[in-house]
Amino acid sequence: MATLHHSPFCPHSRFIRLVLAEMGMEPTLVEERPWERRDEFLMLNPAGTTPVLIESGGLVVPGAGAIAEYLDETRGLGLSGRRLLPEAPAARVEVRRLLDWFLCKFDQEVTGYLVTEKIHKRFMTSDLGGGPPDMNAIRAARTNVRYHLKYVDYLIARRKWLAGDHLTYADLAAAAHLSCVDYLGDVPWDEEEMARNWYARMKSRPSFRSLLADRVPGMAPADHYADLDF
Repeated sequence: MATLHHSPFCPHSRFIRLVLAEMGMEPTLVEERPWERRDEFLMLNPAGTTPVLIESGGLVVPGAGAIAEYLDETRGLGLSGRRLLPEAPAARVEVRRLLDWFLCKFDQEVTGYLVTEKIHKRFMTSDLGGGPPDMNAIRAARTNVRYHLKYVDYLIARRKWLAGDHLTYADLAAAAHLSCVDYLGDVPWDEEEMARNWYARMKSRPSFRSLLADRVPGMAPADHYADLDF
């Protein structure tokens, strides 16, 4: 059985948890606090970031992008019509473009700020950067999330799913990031109806159940967080 080292509110970890669930895999989950930089974890991934997948044979695959590519290479063909990275080259390019958008751009402009300032800092010691949240960073993220949500709305107005006619890594990455922001109540869903409807479809999938069950100790989620009908 595979093992996934993850952090519950790391959006990259959540993306891979969704991917594994969609593929019918149930890995052993090992929770990490990346800021603690455990020696044993750094031996697996010197970058000290989550997620890290360890196959039953011992192969270590670090990083969301590398794990997604590895899983497609080793399990993708067996998924037949449910493959999460399409076979056609142009379609694969579009999925990878959107993966880069959400795993990099969205993370740098929205999720990274909000998760660090509102969640992780609560559990970090002062010498590791813990303390009161930086409200300027939070305000910037709340501003940025609006245009990202508009982009999701734009895409889903023209396609059945974000990258085309089928569910792909693009949908799972976007939903993973938005789920972190949604827990904190910082997604203005009332501004973009089609994006909201797409996300309702995403969080109604069986693969989303474990994410919706996650809780930050001492911090309740937004009231609608686990409500499949908003």
